[in-house]
Amino acid sequence: MRSAKSMLLVRKEIRRYFNYSGLFVLLGFVAVRVNAQDNSPYSRYGLGNLAPSTNISNRGMGSISAGMSDPLTINFNNPASYSGFQTFIEQRSKKVSQARVVLDVGINFDNRSLVVPNTSLRYGSSDALFSYVQVGIPIRKNWGLSFGLRPVSRISYSILRSEHLTDPISGNSIDSAQTQFTGSGGVYLPTIGTGFAIGNLSLGVNFGYMFGKRETTTDRAIMDTVLYHSADYNTITSFGHIYVDAGLQYKINLDKHTILRLGLSGNLQQKLNASQDVLRQTYVRGTAGEVVQLDSVYQQTGIEGKITYPASYKGGFIVQNIKDNGSGWLFGVDYTQTKWNNYRFYDLKDSVKDNWQLNVGGQFFPKPGTNFFSRVVYRFGFYTGPDYISLNNSTLPQFGVSAGLGLPIASHNRLTNQFTVLNIALEYAKRGNNSNLIKENMFRLSVGFNFTDFWFGKRKYD
Repeated sequence: MRSAKSMLLVRKEIRRYFNYSGLFVLLGFVAVRVNAQDNSPYSRYGLGNLAPSTNISNRGMGSISAGMSDPLTINFNNPASYSGFQTFIEQRSKKVSQARVVLDVGINFDNRSLVVPNTSLRYGSSDALFSYVQVGIPIRKNWGLSFGLRPVSRISYSILRSEHLTDPISGNSIDSAQTQFTGSGGVYLPTIGTGFAIGNLSLGVNFGYMFGKRETTTDRAIMDTVLYHSADYNTITSFGHIYVDAGLQYKINLDKHTILRLGLSGNLQQKLNASQDVLRQTYVRGTAGEVVQLDSVYQQTGIEGKITYPASYKGGFIVQNIKDNGSGWLFGVDYTQTKWNNYRFYDLKDSVKDNWQLNVGGQFFPKPGTNFFSRVVYRFGFYTGPDYISLNNSTLPQFGVSAGLGLPIASHNRLTNQFTVLNIALEYAKRGNNSNLIKENMFRLSVGFNFTDFWFGKRKYD
């Protein structure tokens, strides 16, 4: 009888959390569909524009993550943090272990402006995109499991070039032409990972399948004559392979209220299997504006190759202070090094290079009281370092600042331990300077929900 009741409880808990998961996965993919006119020429290179790599709580703190561990969020950048899903509460002066399950989802709203230095030329674009969905489950004390899905990069650009063609021998005018360069696609990473603690040392590993697609098209249209036909060059590459990363954290108690947590995480260089379809054709436009093929100059499908994804390593620390009255603060620093010089696309180099990034951030929370804002977590941070894209051997500097809030949402059921946090992060980032061909300025608003609940806790009724 007791076993039957336990199984019923398990089914109810799983059904409730997966109903939440399904809802927000749906919202995430709806957000992908409402994408507006996102356009970033730099996404032409490498794997495209790299997506935010941390959860929204950490994003408000300059995206620090190496030493972060919080039972209310999922730090998928360092799987060693999964060991912290098991939390402790005070009950009659005794610490009682409770298994806290976490559902963490996020959506990004980006507004990007492209500026040509020393000119008045400017272009704006915006989009709303799925950021991640992640579930964290405690298995037992000091041992946790997490699984989810997140984007790694995004390719989205459209560039139109108008020019006048001349005969290379005679120099006589031939015609005017327009060339449209477009690209789309991106990389995604579903993972499942586990982390456990032995004393103050935590270890963890993520396993996943990194997959993606990249489609590039060059469309040259001849404008004024029928002597030359328009041409279309289209290449579609699909790729994927097993992905592994790992991490560790070590906690040091500095005093009764303060801890220092050191963290390391990263991945080794990995090879992705790829398949490519290539089409080169001439065409004319039909009466409805559609492309009508005249001749397939070259076509080949299923060209096999490899894409080399580079090794990346991150190290950092956090110092956290929590007083007896519930107030406290946290400060952290991360340093990341990524070996993009080793990136290869079908054995070819690209306009990328090794890069580093420094992230600094923190948060503070006042003494909890009856005032709502006394229960809000306040976050801040910044990051800096060169971008991994390098054109004409020039550095593309990056700098960003961030601020965030953790807004508690009260449970509607006094008899449960459900707890929800609305996390908001606002970022402003600059990419490039007056020495580069194009500067990018970006505002990003990230919104996330953290749903948590205790599993299998004994409830008492008075």
